[in-house]
Amino acid sequence: MPPSMIFWRRLVEIAVMTLLALPVTAVATSPAAAEPRKQRQAEAAALARRMLAQLKVSRPLSIRGYSHRRFQPRWAHHKGRCDVREVVLARQGRGVRRNASCHPVKGRWYSPYDGKWLKSEKLVDVDHVVPLSYAWRSGASRWSQARRRAFANDLTRPELVVVSHSANIAKGGQGPQSWRPQRRRYWCRYAVSWITVKHHYRLFVTRKEKVALLNMLRTCGR
Repeated sequence: MPPSMIFWRRLVEIAVMTLLALPVTAVATSPAAAEPRKQRQAEAAALARRMLAQLKVSRPLSIRGYSHRRFQPRWAHHKGRCDVREVVLARQGRGVRRNASCHPVKGRWYSPYDGKWLKSEKLVDVDHVVPLSYAWRSGASRWSQARRRAFANDLTRPELVVVSHSANIAKGGQGPQSWRPQRRRYWCRYAVSWITVKHHYRLFVTRKEKVALLNMLRTCGR
């Protein structure tokens, strides 16, 4: 990739991640305080549209050969005794307390898909924003095992998010053309996250998927 393209790609990702770094919980704010947030959303949406325009549009590949183990036999080890799932639970939760093995034993987690606060680790899942099976049909079937494993355990891009178990089950392996978060207010961030991940990994989109993402981006800044 030419240096100029690398620079542009990194610039776009940094700007989008500015939005994604904002808290996902809904808080009461004054109209004046909400304006900067709306501006950041609008800017992130504009950049996400540019990234989306760069993605190849194609028909989905066959699901043949897919299995969860092709991406993730288990959560990758991260640091100390912690695996990637435990890291995500710790950084996206509140008041999280872990045992000597790094497993969360106490905490509260907010599920941005459906707006639920959950007080038990057993009630939450770490969702892959772009589902593994969906990524497979978007080009990941052609990747090496190492690249698929890196995708499934990515702590840098907005691919991993803590959600309620019920919301994760409802979503399954669906794309934005057939499933969207229950909370409409999260559509902007969800679409930006989806596009950011696909752009980084150069996964293609389908025509219906692209239309659905553009529709969700229209909620940004409102």
